Formats: sequence, structure tokens, C-alpha cells
Amino acid sequence: MSSSGALDLGRSAAAERRWADAYDRLTEAEAEATGSQERAFTGADLELLATVATLRGRAPEGTDILTRAHEAYLAEDDAVGAIRTAGWIAIALIQLGEFARSSGWVARGQHLVEELSEPSSVVGLVQVTPALAKVFAGEIAEATSAFEEIAAIATRFRDRELGALAAFGLGQCLLAAGASGPGFSRLDEAMVAVTAGEVSPVPSGIIYCGVVGACHIAFDLKRALEWTAALDRWCRAQSQLVAFTGQCHAHRAALFLVHGAWDEASAAAELAQARLQAGDFDAAFGANYQRAELHRLHGEFPAAEQYYQRAGQTPWEPQPGLALLHLAEGNAKLAQSMIRRSAGGSDEGTRRSLLPAIVEIEVAAGDLEAARRAADELAALSRAAPTPMLTALAASARGQVLLAEGDAAAAFTALRDAHTAWRSLDAPYHAARCRVLIGRAVRELGDDEAAAAEFDAARVTFTELGAAPALAELAALVGADRVGPLTDREVEVLRLVSTGLTNRDVAGRLSLSEKTVARHLSNIFGKLGISSRAAATAYAYEHGLV
Repeated sequence: MSSSGALDLGRSAAAERRWADAYDRLTEAEAEATGSQERAFTGADLELLATVATLRGRAPEGTDILTRAHEAYLAEDDAVGAIRTAGWIAIALIQLGEFARSSGWVARGQHLVEELSEPSSVVGLVQVTPALAKVFAGEIAEATSAFEEIAAIATRFRDRELGALAAFGLGQCLLAAGASGPGFSRLDEAMVAVTAGEVSPVPSGIIYCGVVGACHIAFDLKRALEWTAALDRWCRAQSQLVAFTGQCHAHRAALFLVHGAWDEASAAAELAQARLQAGDFDAAFGANYQRAELHRLHGEFPAAEQYYQRAGQTPWEPQPGLALLHLAEGNAKLAQSMIRRSAGGSDEGTRRSLLPAIVEIEVAAGDLEAARRAADELAALSRAAPTPMLTALAASARGQVLLAEGDAAAAFTALRDAHTAWRSLDAPYHAARCRVLIGRAVRELGDDEAAAAEFDAARVTFTELGAAPALAELAALVGADRVGPLTDREVEVLRLVSTGLTNRDVAGRLSLSEKTVARHLSNIFGKLGISSRAAATAYAYEHGLV
């Protein structure tokens, strides 16, 4: 096939968003053109190939090809193309964490702007990366001013894609400054442009994932559901897409986790991990963090720590999960030190996402003054932007602090409101944890029968979810039968399985065959009326075996 034929097929495939086919045909066309000297690839051809490579999860390769596109545009005396590619190279490099190289490409683009024969909206694109860098550095006022200037350029030239990027940046700035209402209005504006098809695939993916992530940080569950569903549809419509797909699955895992669909959350987290390995490297934090959260909530602490550490190898801290893991392990002081350090070095938006954990950890560590400050901060945020989830979190935090301060009656009122809010959100784990606190409050008020009913209801939910540490905490409150119907050997097997060991690992520890371990595990499942390792782990924690 001639290079022009392969090139036409590649262009057609890209237009139809068949990214793997487009990559193969465009790569073939470039190789044939270079080998036969039939024709050189133009800057536009190379720019298309760079886009396709990026969407196939080949971001470093895409950046290299985009560099060649930049050089081709220079050779063609196409200043606009050269500036545009410089701007996108800078954005790509800052996402890869290569800040110095990114800054160099910004400088190159800005020098080329000075040589433009007539004005163009690419002037604004070159300014996007410096504005993002200001957001990362916490210079929110300066970043806001920069994105407002970009928005003005977009309006002047009627560049809707640049306008969407500016709205996205302004939304991030406003959220970081604590103005969640105006911030989400800007993010919604960017998303409208994306869903209307006004934005090309790479910036569309960036905006989708950034907006959904912001929804989670700000506890706006309704928006998170809506935009995650939109992101999922966008990814599914492009079956050969790799970039952004892992991030989509990580966001889905977070939503499943809240709604008590922990098996589905586990499956989504595994898909996120698979897409990370396929090339969606921006999923590295979300994929690992969500897997860590699942392991922590199931009581599989060594595995949880492993995945939190992997998440921490990205530019983001694995908080509040890692601090909550240390709290679950009984090290409240380490958890306190860790969450305080993380909150102290974060912007306002990120600090907001840590507040519920700050309350829980400070109460456990005995600093009720610090816990109350965090609870009051949550309450103020809830009054300013009363999303259902933020309302539930604020009521839960208030109830925890009041209970710790000894005001059981006021705690009961706050926790009852919190439980109602969590149920309306279909968040069974949070609702069950509320019921434990309600049980403690009514027990302190002298109603042991009502307390037992609350504890029993919570136990049912924790058991169904396989929430082993929560069951252990509940067992400590009410007492539990320690062994039940199991033999001593079955107890040994159960203890080891509950730490996350495989059948082979257990066999090695106990000098048994894997077949024998499997038989013991089958007997355990039958005696306890359960069907999963997670449920077995939950039983072990509830009955004090771990």
C-alpha cells in the first residue's frame, strides 16, 4: 500500500475514533513515506499521529512525535502550528511530571508568539501551562488572573476549546480557594463544551477526569455520579481508547465503594489497574488508592499499605486513607501526625477532603479541641454549599465530637440526622458506622435495649460488606463469642487467610498441602454460612481471632 493510501486510511480511522487502527495506519504511512521518499509527513500529519499515540496510552511517544510535528511546522513556516504544538508539548510534559522541560517549551512558544504576523488564539494556549503551574504551587490568585486572561483571549477569537480549558482552570482555582459554588459553575461550563463536542479528544479527557476528581474532593456526590456516567459513556464509545480509561474505572470504584457495592468496586479498581498497565499512566494514583481503600475496609492491612505506597509514588499523597489505615492498626498518634502534616501543606480544596478523617483521628487521639475545630469547619462548608454528602459528613462529625465530649443527648440528635442523610444517599457503610455511634449515645443515655438494636443493625451491614475492622470495633463494644464452631486447625487457617495470605502462603506457614488448606477453607465457609474470603476475614475480626 502506498503511503498516501495508508495515510488516508489512518485519517479516516482517526475521524471515526478507531484509535488502534489509526495508529497502525499512520505509523505505516510515515514509515513508507520516509523509506521511499515519496513524500514527507507534514506537521498536521505528525500532529494527528501524536494525538492518536497519546490516546492509545503511548504518552511519551506522543510527546516525541509532537516534537517532530513542531519542527515540521517550523520548516513549513506555519507559526500557528508551531506555537500550538509547543503549547501541547508543555501541557503533556507537566502531566508527566517533567516541569523543567515543560517550562522550556512554554518559553519557546512565547518566543514564537512574538513572531506572529497576525493575532491568534494559540497565544492563550501557550499560557495554559504556566497558569496550571501556579495552581500546583498554591498561587491561586495569580492562577485565577492568568486563566481569566486566557478566557478573554478565547472569547475574542471565539475559540471554544480554549474557552473550555480556561473555564476548567478557573473552576479549579475557585475550588482551591474554597468557593465551591462558583467553582462548580465554571467546571460545569467546561463540561458542557466537552459534551457538546466542541473540544477535541485529548483536552476532553483531561477535563472529564479533572472535573470528576474535583467532585470527589468536594463531596459533591450527585455531580460525581452524573459526570462519571458521562465519562464512562465517552470512553465506551471509543473501544480502542486507552488514555483516560483507567481514571474512569478508578472514579467508578470510588462511587461503588460509597454505595456499598464493594465487589463491583473491586472489579472497577482491577480494571483501572489493568488500564494503567496498558498505558493510562495518569490512573496510577486512583487505581492504587482505590485498591488500598478496599483492602483497608476489608481489614487486609498489609495489602492496603502496599497499594497506598504505590499511590504515594505519584505527585499526590495517599491521604486520608493511609492515616486511617494507621488508626485502624491502633496507632492513633502516627495517624494524627500524618493527617496534620498532610492538611497543613494542602490547598483549601484538598484540606476540605481531609476534614472528616481529621475529626475521626483527633477524637481517637484525644485532642477534642482539634476535632471540634475540624467539625466546625465542615459545618461551615456544609452551610455554604449544602450538598447531601457534605451535610451527612458534617452531622456525623458533630455527633462524634459531642459524643466524645460527653454530651450524649446532643450527639444522638446530630447522629440521627446524619444517619437519615446517609440512608438517603444509599451509603450503607457510612450509615452503619453512624448506627454504632447512635448505639453508644443511647447506651450512655441508659437505653441498653435501643443500643443493642443499633449495634445489631450495624453488624448485619458490616457482615454483608465484609467490613472486618468495623466488626472488630463493634465486637469490642458489645463482646463476642471468640471461636464458634471451628476446630483449632480451622482457626489457624482462618487467622492466616484473614491477613490476606493465599492458600499457597498458608500451606507454607502450616506445613500443609494447598489441597488441605482449600479443604479447611471450604469447611470454614460451610460452618460459618459464608462464601468469600472477605466474609471469613470479617468473621475473624468480629470474633477476636486477628
